[in-house]
Amino acid sequence: MTIPPTPQPLDNVQRQALDDQLSKRFIALDPGGYFLIYVDNTQGLIYAQHFANTINEKGLACDPVTGKPLPVRGPVERVPTHTYSGRTAKELCIAIFEDAGTPCPISYLDHAAYLGREFMRAEAALNTNAPYIQD
Repeated sequence: MTIPPTPQPLDNVQRQALDDQLSKRFIALDPGGYFLIYVDNTQGLIYAQHFANTINEKGLACDPVTGKPLPVRGPVERVPTHTYSGRTAKELCIAIFEDAGTPCPISYLDHAAYLGREFMRAEAALNTNAPYIQD
């Protein structure tokens, strides 16, 4: 058995460049829906609004009512299926993954991993009173 080489440590610039590169890869959209995440510093809460969608034959997220593809940019007038909140990333994950009931609103593991990373970024912004912008 061959042991793979240990990756070299990265400085902050290299780490950001790697993150930017990895963000450009193709990912399949979750048929369970998507989340818009924001922080309310006055309430000390992280919010995650869940929106249902369907995925069409081209792999585009579509409005489940109209069947039309959802725009990537600009305002979208939709009502969330549920709004989750938590004081920490962990509390928010528990609300979504353990307390949300059946079925879980997340179908794909890579989507769950992404949400965990985003919730941690949102918590860090909350802790430092810094702005949070979802990636």
